[in-house]
Amino acid sequence: MKARDIAMTMPTVTVDDPVVHAVRVMVVRRLPGLVVVDGKARPTIVLPGTQVLRLAVPVSYQDDPALARAVDEAHADVFWQELADLTVGQCLPRQPIRPVTVHAGATLLEVAALMGRLRSPLVAVVDDSGVLTGAITLERLLTSLAIAGLGT
Repeated sequence: MKARDIAMTMPTVTVDDPVVHAVRVMVVRRLPGLVVVDGKARPTIVLPGTQVLRLAVPVSYQDDPALARAVDEAHADVFWQELADLTVGQCLPRQPIRPVTVHAGATLLEVAALMGRLRSPLVAVVDDSGVLTGAITLERLLTSLAIAGLGT
């Protein structure tokens, strides 16, 4: 099997989308992460769920655990609403991160090796032009491997 055979359609976000929208897309669709695309539908970054969570946590709380402990429970439960006006692009890491992508013709072994090496539960699948054609989640990959193994 090839990556294209198990890739699924995945909702995407752009750097101009609000962080709150990005979090909601991931939660509503029960995704392990998000694919951020440019204006030509090319992945610019693939964010595992933990990195999406980092978008939603104000940097001051990430940098200072004591500050996070000082926030009372009522406010701690709604901290992410402080980001209502921020975009995904404004919250991305300063240093560029290469997107976790594979070509549509990659084998499942190649996909598994990439996911394992980069510790990403999500891989964007691209065509020859680098345009997103779908994505593979860790669950989908493992399910495909397990089902393929049943025939032997």
